[in-house]
Amino acid sequence: MNILDEDIDRYQRGLLEGRGIHVRQIGVEIGRSGMKDLNEVIPLLHGLRRSTLFTRDHGFYRLELRHPRYCLVHLDVRRKTVADFITRFLRHPALRTQAQRLGKVVRD
Repeated sequence: MNILDEDIDRYQRGLLEGRGIHVRQIGVEIGRSGMKDLNEVIPLLHGLRRSTLFTRDHGFYRLELRHPRYCLVHLDVRRKTVADFITRFLRHPALRTQAQRLGKVVRD
């Protein structure tokens, strides 16, 4: 399951969906709006199976947050390029499947 943090705007989400990339977004389909990043989002990820969270929040790029149930991707990019980087990330040969991504903390 590909999860977008609520800091990713609707336009970028629409681009991803237009490319056939299924996503869920915190505050829309999953969790609730305004969730506290590390205190609430990480426990949410622990309760899900095989998730990849995409966020622009620098607080998630911490190696100690690695866990075999999820992947954290910190997008250190401009807001306008988020969908392009997510698309490239998901098509990368070493990260194409959920199994390849689990347990990683990545900065793009």
